[in-house]
Amino acid sequence: METGNERRCERRLRYHWPIWFAEDFNGMLSHGQLIDVSSNTAAFTCKADEASPYAGQSLSTRFSIPCFGAEDGFELANFARTCQVRRVDGVSDFIKRVVIQFAEPLPFKPGEQAEDEFDAQERLKAVTI
Repeated sequence: METGNERRCERRLRYHWPIWFAEDFNGMLSHGQLIDVSSNTAAFTCKADEASPYAGQSLSTRFSIPCFGAEDGFELANFARTCQVRRVDGVSDFIKRVVIQFAEPLPFKPGEQAEDEFDAQERLKAVTI
């Protein structure tokens, strides 16, 4: 893997979990599927339709992140965050990949709860339903 252009400051937690979003929580919520998350940013996929987010848009989001504890236990931490859409990529005619930046960082670094990427994936197998 080439790291010359890597700009990430922390390891991301890669997992597939629902995320709900809207321009504000008074509107109709849309859903997507998280791809990865760090303390400051997240990426998710959603349907490519007229309700799809666009770059520069402010969104309100709700999502959960597994928090690993002692003896391989875990809990889900629930978050509601206002965020800014930083990038939207077309994955296909039907799916978009959206990158968001949180207005307020998460209180922990989700991808740095495990020793390495393999450990994180092994722990997530137990979480995934």
